[in-house]
Amino acid sequence: MNASPTTNDTPRVLLIGGGIGGMAAALSLARLGLAVDLLEQSATIGEIGAGLQLGPNAFAALDALGVGDAVRSGSVFTDRLVMMDAVDCGEVASVPVGEAFRARFGNPYAVSHRADLHGALVGAVQRQPLIRVHTGAQVDALELGGVRVQAHTHDGRHFSADAVVGCDGVKSIVRSQLIGDAPRVSGHVVYRAVVPADDMPADLRWNAPVVWAGPNCHLVHYPLRHGELYNLVVTFHSRDKEVWGVSEGSQAEVLSYFDGVHARPRQLLDRPSSWRRWSTADRDPVANWSEGNATLLGDAAHPMMQYLAQGACMALEDAVTLGAAVQACRTGDGRFDLPAAFRLYAAARVPRTARVVLSVREMGRLYHAKGVERLVRNSLWVGRTPERFYDAVEWLYAWRPERCLDDADPALRLSARDLHAAH
Repeated sequence: MNASPTTNDTPRVLLIGGGIGGMAAALSLARLGLAVDLLEQSATIGEIGAGLQLGPNAFAALDALGVGDAVRSGSVFTDRLVMMDAVDCGEVASVPVGEAFRARFGNPYAVSHRADLHGALVGAVQRQPLIRVHTGAQVDALELGGVRVQAHTHDGRHFSADAVVGCDGVKSIVRSQLIGDAPRVSGHVVYRAVVPADDMPADLRWNAPVVWAGPNCHLVHYPLRHGELYNLVVTFHSRDKEVWGVSEGSQAEVLSYFDGVHARPRQLLDRPSSWRRWSTADRDPVANWSEGNATLLGDAAHPMMQYLAQGACMALEDAVTLGAAVQACRTGDGRFDLPAAFRLYAAARVPRTARVVLSVREMGRLYHAKGVERLVRNSLWVGRTPERFYDAVEWLYAWRPERCLDDADPALRLSARDLHAAH
Protein backbone atom coordinates (compact mmCIF):
# COMPACT_ATOMS: atom_id res chain seq x y z
CA MET A 1 0.00 0.00 0.00
CA ASN A 2 1.32 3.44 -0.93
CA ALA A 3 1.34 6.38 1.43
CA SER A 4 -1.10 9.04 0.23
CA PRO A 5 -0.14 12.66 0.94
CA THR A 6 -3.59 14.13 0.37
CA THR A 7 -5.63 16.90 1.91
CA ASN A 8 -9.35 17.16 2.52
CA ASP A 9 -9.61 19.12 -0.75
CA THR A 10 -8.00 16.37 -2.86
CA PRO A 11 -10.68 14.54 -4.88
CA ARG A 12 -10.65 10.80 -4.24
CA VAL A 13 -11.71 8.24 -6.85
CA LEU A 14 -12.47 4.55 -6.35
CA LEU A 15 -11.26 2.25 -9.11
CA ILE A 16 -12.84 -1.21 -9.03
CA GLY A 17 -10.50 -3.73 -10.67
CA GLY A 18 -6.72 -3.96 -10.84
CA GLY A 19 -6.17 -5.31 -14.35
CA ILE A 20 -4.57 -3.46 -17.24
CA GLY A 21 -7.40 -0.93 -17.49
CA GLY A 22 -7.58 -0.28 -13.76
CA MET A 23 -3.84 0.26 -13.38
CA ALA A 24 -3.74 2.53 -16.43
CA ALA A 25 -6.69 4.57 -15.15
CA ALA A 26 -5.06 4.91 -11.74
CA LEU A 27 -1.94 6.34 -13.36
CA SER A 28 -3.93 8.67 -15.59
CA LEU A 29 -5.87 10.17 -12.69
CA ALA A 30 -3.03 10.32 -10.18
CA ARG A 31 -0.86 12.20 -12.67
CA LEU A 32 -3.50 14.96 -12.51
CA GLY A 33 -3.36 15.13 -8.71
CA LEU A 34 -6.39 13.00 -7.84
CA ALA A 35 -6.15 10.45 -5.03
CA VAL A 36 -7.01 6.89 -6.03
CA ASP A 37 -8.13 3.86 -4.04
CA LEU A 38 -7.81 0.85 -6.32
CA LEU A 39 -9.78 -2.20 -5.15
CA GLU A 40 -8.63 -5.58 -6.51
CA GLN A 41 -10.58 -8.68 -5.53
CA SER A 42 -7.59 -11.06 -5.89
CA ALA A 43 -5.29 -11.59 -2.94
CA THR A 44 -2.29 -10.60 -5.06
CA ILE A 45 -1.74 -8.21 -7.94
CA GLY A 46 -1.15 -10.05 -11.19
CA GLU A 47 -2.55 -11.01 -14.59
CA ILE A 48 -3.74 -14.35 -15.87
CA GLY A 49 -3.43 -15.08 -19.55
CA ALA A 50 -0.57 -15.29 -21.97
CA GLY A 51 0.32 -13.01 -24.85
CA LEU A 52 -1.35 -9.97 -26.31
CA GLN A 53 -0.83 -7.79 -29.35
CA LEU A 54 -0.12 -4.08 -29.12
CA GLY A 55 -0.91 -1.84 -32.07
CA PRO A 56 0.51 1.67 -32.55
CA ASN A 57 -2.51 3.11 -30.75
CA ALA A 58 -1.60 1.15 -27.62
CA PHE A 59 1.95 2.51 -27.63
CA ALA A 60 0.63 6.06 -28.06
CA ALA A 61 -1.47 5.54 -24.93
CA LEU A 62 1.38 3.89 -23.01
CA ASP A 63 3.69 6.81 -23.82
CA ALA A 64 1.06 9.24 -22.55
CA LEU A 65 0.93 7.24 -19.30
CA GLY A 66 4.71 7.32 -18.94
CA VAL A 67 5.32 3.57 -19.34
CA GLY A 68 5.94 3.23 -23.08
CA ASP A 69 9.67 2.57 -22.78
CA ALA A 70 9.17 -0.01 -20.04
CA VAL A 71 6.68 -1.94 -22.18
CA ARG A 72 8.84 -1.68 -25.28
CA SER A 73 11.78 -3.24 -23.43
CA GLY A 74 9.84 -6.46 -22.89
CA SER A 75 8.04 -6.60 -26.24
CA VAL A 76 8.81 -8.40 -29.48
CA PHE A 77 8.58 -6.13 -32.53
CA THR A 78 7.10 -8.15 -35.34
CA ASP A 79 8.02 -8.09 -39.02
CA ARG A 80 4.55 -8.60 -40.47
CA LEU A 81 0.96 -9.65 -39.86
CA VAL A 82 0.03 -12.93 -41.53
CA MET A 83 -3.20 -14.76 -42.33
CA MET A 84 -2.97 -18.34 -43.58
CA ASP A 85 -5.73 -20.65 -44.79
CA ALA A 86 -5.85 -23.50 -42.28
CA VAL A 87 -7.50 -25.83 -44.79
CA ASP A 88 -5.08 -25.71 -47.75
CA CYS A 89 -2.07 -24.05 -46.04
CA GLY A 90 -2.11 -21.17 -48.53
CA GLU A 91 -1.16 -17.61 -47.65
CA VAL A 92 -4.16 -15.28 -47.57
CA ALA A 93 -2.35 -12.07 -46.59
CA SER A 94 1.05 -10.90 -45.37
CA VAL A 95 1.37 -7.26 -44.36
CA PRO A 96 4.75 -5.77 -43.39
CA VAL A 97 4.78 -3.72 -40.19
CA GLY A 98 8.35 -2.46 -40.39
CA GLU A 99 9.69 1.00 -41.18
CA ALA A 100 6.89 2.11 -43.52
CA PHE A 101 4.24 1.04 -41.00
CA ARG A 102 6.01 2.87 -38.16
CA ALA A 103 6.41 5.97 -40.29
CA ARG A 104 2.71 5.93 -41.12
CA PHE A 105 1.43 5.43 -37.56
CA GLY A 106 4.25 6.79 -35.42
CA ASN A 107 4.68 3.58 -33.44
CA PRO A 108 5.41 -0.12 -33.96
CA TYR A 109 3.31 -3.25 -33.92
CA ALA A 110 4.48 -5.56 -31.15
CA VAL A 111 3.52 -8.54 -29.03
CA SER A 112 4.00 -8.85 -25.28
CA HIS A 113 3.31 -11.20 -22.44
CA ARG A 114 0.23 -9.90 -20.66
CA ALA A 115 2.05 -10.13 -17.32
CA ASP A 116 4.88 -7.94 -18.66
CA LEU A 117 2.51 -5.17 -19.77
CA HIS A 118 0.59 -5.36 -16.51
CA GLY A 119 3.85 -5.42 -14.54
CA ALA A 120 5.07 -2.22 -16.18
CA LEU A 121 1.84 -0.48 -15.19
CA VAL A 122 1.99 -1.89 -11.66
CA GLY A 123 5.56 -0.68 -11.25
CA ALA A 124 4.52 2.85 -12.18
CA VAL A 125 1.51 2.66 -9.85
CA GLN A 126 3.74 1.60 -6.95
CA ARG A 127 5.89 4.69 -7.50
CA GLN A 128 2.86 6.99 -7.41
CA PRO A 129 2.13 8.24 -3.86
CA LEU A 130 -1.45 9.26 -4.68
CA ILE A 131 -2.50 5.67 -5.42
CA ARG A 132 -3.42 3.16 -2.71
CA VAL A 133 -3.90 -0.44 -3.83
CA HIS A 134 -6.14 -2.71 -1.73
CA THR A 135 -5.98 -6.43 -2.48
CA GLY A 136 -8.51 -9.06 -1.44
CA ALA A 137 -11.11 -6.32 -1.86
CA GLN A 138 -14.07 -8.03 -3.50
CA VAL A 139 -16.83 -5.45 -3.75
CA ASP A 140 -20.17 -6.89 -2.64
CA ALA A 141 -22.19 -3.67 -2.54
CA LEU A 142 -22.02 -0.20 -4.06
CA GLU A 143 -24.00 2.89 -3.13
CA LEU A 144 -24.28 5.25 -6.09
CA GLY A 145 -26.35 8.32 -6.77
CA GLY A 146 -25.27 10.47 -3.82
CA VAL A 147 -22.67 13.20 -3.50
CA ARG A 148 -20.20 10.45 -2.60
CA VAL A 149 -19.99 6.80 -3.62
CA GLN A 150 -19.65 4.02 -1.06
CA ALA A 151 -18.17 0.55 -1.61
CA HIS A 152 -18.40 -2.37 0.81
CA THR A 153 -16.13 -5.38 0.42
CA HIS A 154 -16.75 -9.02 1.23
CA ASP A 155 -14.32 -8.90 4.16
CA GLY A 156 -16.07 -5.96 5.80
CA ARG A 157 -14.04 -2.98 4.60
CA HIS A 158 -15.74 0.26 3.65
CA PHE A 159 -14.51 2.84 1.13
CA SER A 160 -15.91 6.28 0.39
CA ALA A 161 -14.93 8.56 -2.48
CA ASP A 162 -16.06 11.41 -4.70
CA ALA A 163 -16.45 9.13 -7.73
CA VAL A 164 -16.07 5.54 -8.94
CA VAL A 165 -14.72 4.00 -12.14
CA GLY A 166 -15.67 0.39 -12.86
CA CYS A 167 -12.68 -1.37 -14.41
CA ASP A 168 -13.99 -4.75 -13.35
CA GLY A 169 -14.49 -6.59 -16.61
CA VAL A 170 -17.39 -8.37 -18.28
CA LYS A 171 -19.09 -9.17 -14.95
CA SER A 172 -18.73 -5.59 -13.68
CA ILE A 173 -20.64 -4.82 -10.49
CA VAL A 174 -20.52 -1.13 -11.40
CA ARG A 175 -22.08 -1.79 -14.80
CA SER A 176 -24.77 -3.94 -13.22
CA GLN A 177 -25.95 -0.84 -11.34
CA LEU A 178 -25.45 1.73 -14.09
CA ILE A 179 -26.86 -0.27 -17.02
CA GLY A 180 -27.99 -3.70 -15.84
CA ASP A 181 -27.69 -5.47 -19.19
CA ALA A 182 -26.60 -9.09 -19.59
CA PRO A 183 -23.41 -10.22 -21.37
CA ARG A 184 -23.86 -11.76 -24.82
CA VAL A 185 -22.24 -15.18 -24.53
CA SER A 186 -20.73 -15.73 -27.96
CA GLY A 187 -20.44 -19.51 -28.05
CA HIS A 188 -16.84 -19.02 -29.16
CA VAL A 189 -14.32 -20.77 -26.91
CA VAL A 190 -10.69 -19.65 -26.69
CA TYR A 191 -7.84 -21.85 -25.50
CA ARG A 192 -4.54 -20.16 -24.61
CA ALA A 193 -1.11 -21.58 -23.78
CA VAL A 194 2.56 -20.62 -23.80
CA VAL A 195 5.26 -23.03 -24.98
CA PRO A 196 9.07 -22.81 -25.04
CA ALA A 197 10.50 -21.86 -28.43
CA ASP A 198 12.29 -25.21 -28.65
CA ASP A 199 8.89 -26.95 -28.60
CA MET A 200 7.60 -24.95 -31.57
CA PRO A 201 7.88 -26.54 -35.03
CA ALA A 202 10.96 -25.05 -36.66
CA ASP A 203 9.03 -24.03 -39.77
CA LEU A 204 6.51 -22.02 -37.70
CA ARG A 205 8.89 -19.92 -35.61
CA TRP A 206 7.89 -16.76 -37.42
CA ASN A 207 8.43 -13.27 -36.07
CA ALA A 208 4.82 -12.40 -36.70
CA PRO A 209 1.33 -12.83 -35.29
CA VAL A 210 0.04 -15.61 -37.55
CA VAL A 211 -3.65 -16.44 -37.93
CA TRP A 212 -4.54 -19.84 -39.41
CA ALA A 213 -8.15 -19.25 -40.45
CA GLY A 214 -10.35 -22.33 -40.63
CA PRO A 215 -14.03 -23.30 -40.79
CA ASN A 216 -15.62 -22.25 -37.48
CA CYS A 217 -12.15 -22.16 -35.90
CA HIS A 218 -8.70 -20.60 -36.09
CA LEU A 219 -5.23 -20.82 -34.56
CA VAL A 220 -2.81 -18.01 -33.67
CA HIS A 221 0.87 -18.06 -32.74
CA TYR A 222 3.55 -15.45 -32.14
CA PRO A 223 6.81 -15.10 -30.15
CA LEU A 224 7.10 -13.67 -26.63
CA ARG A 225 9.96 -12.52 -24.39
CA HIS A 226 12.58 -12.04 -27.08
CA GLY A 227 11.61 -15.26 -28.81
CA GLU A 228 12.14 -17.53 -25.81
CA LEU A 229 8.43 -18.46 -25.73
CA TYR A 230 5.56 -18.73 -28.17
CA ASN A 231 1.98 -17.80 -27.47
CA LEU A 232 -0.60 -20.23 -28.83
CA VAL A 233 -4.30 -19.38 -29.10
CA VAL A 234 -7.00 -21.54 -30.63
CA THR A 235 -10.64 -20.60 -31.02
CA PHE A 236 -13.65 -22.65 -32.06
CA HIS A 237 -17.43 -22.47 -32.11
CA SER A 238 -18.58 -24.65 -29.23
CA ARG A 239 -21.09 -27.40 -29.90
CA ASP A 240 -22.39 -26.94 -26.32
CA LYS A 241 -24.32 -24.15 -24.64
CA GLU A 242 -21.63 -21.99 -23.04
CA VAL A 243 -21.53 -19.90 -19.88
CA TRP A 244 -19.02 -17.06 -19.67
CA GLY A 245 -15.97 -18.02 -17.60
CA VAL A 246 -12.41 -19.28 -17.37
CA SER A 247 -11.39 -22.84 -16.54
CA GLU A 248 -8.71 -25.44 -17.11
CA GLY A 249 -8.70 -26.75 -20.65
CA SER A 250 -8.84 -30.22 -22.14
CA GLN A 251 -6.54 -31.17 -24.99
CA ALA A 252 -9.08 -33.78 -26.10
CA GLU A 253 -11.70 -31.05 -26.51
CA VAL A 254 -9.33 -28.90 -28.56
CA LEU A 255 -8.38 -31.78 -30.87
CA SER A 256 -12.03 -32.62 -31.48
CA TYR A 257 -12.66 -29.26 -33.19
CA PHE A 258 -9.73 -29.22 -35.62
CA ASP A 259 -10.14 -32.37 -37.69
CA GLY A 260 -10.65 -30.39 -40.88
CA VAL A 261 -7.46 -28.30 -40.78
CA HIS A 262 -4.14 -28.94 -42.49
CA ALA A 263 -1.52 -31.01 -40.68
CA ARG A 264 0.91 -28.08 -40.59
CA PRO A 265 -1.10 -25.85 -38.24
CA ARG A 266 -2.75 -28.82 -36.52
CA GLN A 267 0.60 -29.98 -35.15
CA LEU A 268 0.53 -26.96 -32.84
CA LEU A 269 -2.28 -28.51 -30.83
CA ASP A 270 0.05 -31.16 -29.42
CA ARG A 271 2.64 -28.71 -28.11
CA PRO A 272 1.18 -27.27 -24.87
CA SER A 273 1.38 -29.28 -21.66
CA SER A 274 -1.65 -27.38 -20.31
CA TRP A 275 -4.29 -24.98 -21.60
CA ARG A 276 -6.55 -22.33 -20.10
CA ARG A 277 -10.09 -22.21 -21.49
CA TRP A 278 -12.11 -19.02 -21.96
CA SER A 279 -15.78 -19.11 -22.88
CA THR A 280 -16.06 -15.64 -24.36
CA ALA A 281 -18.70 -12.93 -24.19
CA ASP A 282 -19.19 -9.36 -25.29
CA ARG A 283 -22.03 -6.84 -25.04
CA ASP A 284 -23.98 -4.81 -27.53
CA PRO A 285 -22.66 -1.23 -27.56
CA VAL A 286 -24.57 1.32 -25.47
CA ALA A 287 -24.95 5.06 -26.07
CA ASN A 288 -23.64 6.04 -22.62
CA TRP A 289 -21.92 4.35 -19.70
CA SER A 290 -21.56 7.30 -17.32
CA GLU A 291 -24.06 8.54 -14.77
CA GLY A 292 -23.26 11.27 -12.28
CA ASN A 293 -20.05 10.44 -10.47
CA ALA A 294 -19.81 6.87 -11.81
CA THR A 295 -18.38 5.58 -15.09
CA LEU A 296 -16.92 2.47 -16.72
CA LEU A 297 -13.66 1.62 -18.46
CA GLY A 298 -12.25 -1.25 -20.52
CA ASP A 299 -14.20 -4.50 -20.64
CA ALA A 300 -16.71 -3.15 -18.13
CA ALA A 301 -17.64 -0.46 -20.67
CA HIS A 302 -17.24 -2.28 -23.99
CA PRO A 303 -16.32 -5.96 -23.68
CA MET A 304 -15.24 -7.42 -26.99
CA MET A 305 -14.00 -10.65 -28.43
CA GLN A 306 -10.39 -11.08 -29.49
CA TYR A 307 -10.53 -10.96 -33.28
CA LEU A 308 -8.89 -7.55 -33.70
CA ALA A 309 -6.54 -7.94 -30.71
CA GLN A 310 -7.78 -4.62 -29.33
CA GLY A 311 -9.19 -5.36 -25.86
CA ALA A 312 -6.16 -4.16 -23.90
CA CYS A 313 -5.48 -1.41 -26.45
CA MET A 314 -8.97 0.05 -25.99
CA ALA A 315 -8.62 -0.03 -22.19
CA LEU A 316 -5.35 1.91 -22.45
CA GLU A 317 -6.98 4.46 -24.75
CA ASP A 318 -9.87 4.72 -22.28
CA ALA A 319 -7.50 5.51 -19.43
CA VAL A 320 -5.77 8.30 -21.34
CA THR A 321 -9.08 9.75 -22.52
CA LEU A 322 -10.52 9.65 -19.00
CA GLY A 323 -7.56 11.70 -17.78
CA ALA A 324 -7.91 14.16 -20.66
CA ALA A 325 -11.62 14.62 -19.90
CA VAL A 326 -10.94 15.20 -16.20
CA GLN A 327 -8.28 17.77 -17.10
CA ALA A 328 -10.66 19.46 -19.56
CA CYS A 329 -13.30 19.76 -16.81
CA ARG A 330 -10.97 21.34 -14.30
CA THR A 331 -12.33 24.68 -13.20
CA GLY A 332 -10.37 27.90 -13.20
CA ASP A 333 -9.78 27.63 -9.45
CA GLY A 334 -8.31 24.13 -9.78
CA ARG A 335 -11.32 22.03 -8.76
CA PHE A 336 -12.54 19.05 -10.79
CA ASP A 337 -16.08 18.60 -12.05
CA LEU A 338 -16.00 14.81 -12.21
CA PRO A 339 -19.61 14.24 -13.40
CA ALA A 340 -18.98 16.62 -16.32
CA ALA A 341 -15.68 14.88 -17.02
CA PHE A 342 -17.30 11.45 -17.02
CA ARG A 343 -19.97 12.65 -19.49
CA LEU A 344 -17.28 14.04 -21.78
CA TYR A 345 -15.17 10.88 -21.50
CA ALA A 346 -18.07 8.56 -22.39
CA ALA A 347 -19.14 10.78 -25.27
CA ALA A 348 -15.61 10.66 -26.67
CA ARG A 349 -15.21 6.89 -26.31
CA VAL A 350 -18.61 5.44 -27.21
CA PRO A 351 -18.43 5.93 -31.01
CA ARG A 352 -14.92 4.54 -31.35
CA THR A 353 -15.30 1.57 -29.04
CA ALA A 354 -18.67 0.65 -30.56
CA ARG A 355 -17.01 0.58 -33.98
CA VAL A 356 -14.33 -1.73 -32.62
CA VAL A 357 -16.84 -4.10 -30.96
CA LEU A 358 -18.86 -4.40 -34.16
CA SER A 359 -15.77 -4.69 -36.37
CA VAL A 360 -14.47 -7.47 -34.13
CA ARG A 361 -17.64 -9.48 -34.70
CA GLU A 362 -17.25 -9.13 -38.47
CA MET A 363 -13.57 -10.10 -38.31
CA GLY A 364 -14.55 -13.24 -36.42
CA ARG A 365 -16.87 -14.11 -39.29
CA LEU A 366 -14.01 -13.68 -41.76
CA TYR A 367 -11.62 -15.80 -39.70
CA HIS A 368 -14.14 -18.64 -39.45
CA ALA A 369 -15.53 -18.54 -42.98
CA LYS A 370 -16.34 -21.80 -44.70
CA GLY A 371 -17.62 -22.85 -48.11
CA VAL A 372 -18.08 -19.99 -50.55
CA GLU A 373 -17.48 -17.40 -47.80
CA ARG A 374 -13.99 -18.86 -47.34
CA LEU A 375 -13.26 -18.34 -51.04
CA VAL A 376 -14.51 -14.76 -50.85
CA ARG A 377 -12.34 -14.11 -47.77
CA ASN A 378 -9.24 -15.49 -49.47
CA SER A 379 -9.80 -13.16 -52.44
CA LEU A 380 -10.12 -9.97 -50.40
CA TRP A 381 -6.39 -9.26 -50.06
CA VAL A 382 -5.23 -10.47 -53.48
CA GLY A 383 -3.13 -7.75 -55.09
CA ARG A 384 -3.61 -5.35 -52.20
CA THR A 385 -0.54 -3.24 -51.44
CA PRO A 386 0.64 -2.58 -47.87
CA GLU A 387 -0.40 1.03 -48.30
CA ARG A 388 -3.99 -0.01 -49.01
CA PHE A 389 -3.96 -2.08 -45.84
CA TYR A 390 -2.59 0.88 -43.90
CA ASP A 391 -5.40 3.04 -45.30
CA ALA A 392 -7.96 0.47 -44.14
CA VAL A 393 -6.71 0.41 -40.55
CA GLU A 394 -5.86 4.09 -40.19
CA TRP A 395 -9.05 4.70 -38.21
CA LEU A 396 -7.83 2.16 -35.65
CA TYR A 397 -4.06 2.61 -35.44
CA ALA A 398 -3.72 6.37 -35.96
CA TRP A 399 -5.35 7.25 -32.61
CA ARG A 400 -3.44 9.98 -30.75
CA PRO A 401 -3.80 11.21 -27.13
CA GLU A 402 -3.87 14.85 -28.17
CA ARG A 403 -7.01 14.19 -30.24
CA CYS A 404 -8.66 11.71 -27.90
CA LEU A 405 -11.67 13.94 -27.12
CA ASP A 406 -12.45 14.71 -30.77
CA ASP A 407 -15.32 12.20 -31.04
CA ALA A 408 -17.28 13.89 -28.26
CA ASP A 409 -20.18 16.15 -29.13
CA PRO A 410 -18.76 19.65 -29.83
CA ALA A 411 -21.25 21.10 -27.34
CA LEU A 412 -19.76 18.96 -24.57
CA ARG A 413 -16.23 19.98 -25.47
CA LEU A 414 -17.29 23.64 -25.56
CA SER A 415 -18.96 23.22 -22.17
CA ALA A 416 -15.71 21.82 -20.77
CA ARG A 417 -13.76 24.82 -22.08
CA ASP A 418 -16.31 27.18 -20.53
CA LEU A 419 -16.03 25.32 -17.23
CA HIS A 420 -12.25 25.64 -17.30
CA ALA A 421 -12.49 29.37 -18.00
CA ALA A 422 -14.95 29.94 -15.15
CA HIS A 423 -13.95 31.20 -11.72
